[in-house]
Amino acid sequence: MAAVALVVLPAAPAQADGPNVVVRWNQALLTAVRTGTLGPPLVARALAIVHTCAYDAWAAYDAVAVGTRLGGTLRRPAAERTEANKSEAISYAAHLAASDLYPTQRTGFDALMAELGHDPAAPSSQAARTGLAACQAVLDHRRTDGSNQLGGYADTTGYAPVNAPVVVAGPLTTLNAPGRWAPLTYVNQAGAVVTPPFLAPHWGRVASFSGAARSIADAVPAPYAYGSAGFRTQAAEIVSGTAALTDRQKVIAEYWADGPSSETPPGHWCLFAQQVSARDRHGLDQDVKLFFALANSVMDAGIASWEVKRDHDSARPITAIRHLYQGQRIATWGGRTVDGERWVPYQVPTFPTPPFAEYVSGHSTFSAAAAEVLKRFTGADSFGGQTVVARGSSLVEPGVTPASDVTLQWATFSAAADEAGLSRRYGGIHFRAGDLEGRTLGRAVGTAAWNRAKDYWTGRA
Repeated sequence: MAAVALVVLPAAPAQADGPNVVVRWNQALLTAVRTGTLGPPLVARALAIVHTCAYDAWAAYDAVAVGTRLGGTLRRPAAERTEANKSEAISYAAHLAASDLYPTQRTGFDALMAELGHDPAAPSSQAARTGLAACQAVLDHRRTDGSNQLGGYADTTGYAPVNAPVVVAGPLTTLNAPGRWAPLTYVNQAGAVVTPPFLAPHWGRVASFSGAARSIADAVPAPYAYGSAGFRTQAAEIVSGTAALTDRQKVIAEYWADGPSSETPPGHWCLFAQQVSARDRHGLDQDVKLFFALANSVMDAGIASWEVKRDHDSARPITAIRHLYQGQRIATWGGRTVDGERWVPYQVPTFPTPPFAEYVSGHSTFSAAAAEVLKRFTGADSFGGQTVVARGSSLVEPGVTPASDVTLQWATFSAAADEAGLSRRYGGIHFRAGDLEGRTLGRAVGTAAWNRAKDYWTGRA
């Protein structure tokens, strides 16, 4: 199944000059994301930084909006507030930010600048200087935001798993703490045996855009404890559910997977925003605000969901089920029966489960936050997107699934977000509570980010 999430919206008249520079830079950044190695919360932060730099550069050419770092101190005279100056300032800002975040991808960013008629080595115009000044202030702020970007995003908390690695290809034998997260050892898409560590266990400490992501996360209730009836019930639901997967459910699991070499869940929602921009014929002023709010909402969603993940360090289904069903034969997807201690989720074998704790679902949190912003920005929870998945295109069951083409349709942004969350249960990646509590968390985080973004562009921040 294609790694890039394609979506078709109702036909609209073509934009005469193609996508504006905000969309162009979003597209360029997603290309870097797909060829890079950053995980979802790190990608969300990168998107937020680039689009915050673009917004702050644009704000200097608006009569009311204020920048996130320098307020209104960069504001240019009314005579300079032209579309051309806005576009140039945005491009210099976005280029600086993108090159800082993805330095190995700079050739692509330079190529876009050349296509737009700008030379990043010669920022001689006032618009260029304004964009660079706005962006540098954002980059300086983010140098000390808790992400440890300058240290390669390495953990700063001293986290160590309580469980030894579990070899996916072999049977589970013992776990020190069956309710806690365990690393997995498997063969990745490059053919190498890997045991990925917990991705960015310090991420809950990153400074959020709204300033409220951590406090919202800390109000999330605890997951079911190991040994409880709820813990056993949620595992049984995954076992029975994955054993009875329909073609449509399998397609949903794979379409939303957004694993390695994809734009990841935060980028997936940027693709949807690009389509909304085209559908609603957005101008530059609209898109700079839309992507600013959207990107910061998914950054905060990553911070909040990782805070919860670290708080509870909860077991993934692959280890919980193997432990609970040791010595039993159980039905599973593909019409097979397997030893319980060898159960695997409906995922590609080269990425059987993402390397971080189960509770809460990042997919659910990212998607609910993004949907909240999109429906608030557009003024309605109306999407109308769809994608067609070709028969036999599965990467889990290639040539077999689906048996015929499957069309996924989402009337609303909320429906798309709910399906993204549900997909992780179909895929055997998350339990029900991890999905549902993630959706609730995402809506709260998205609302807080939206309110903060709106305060900036209305000059109230």
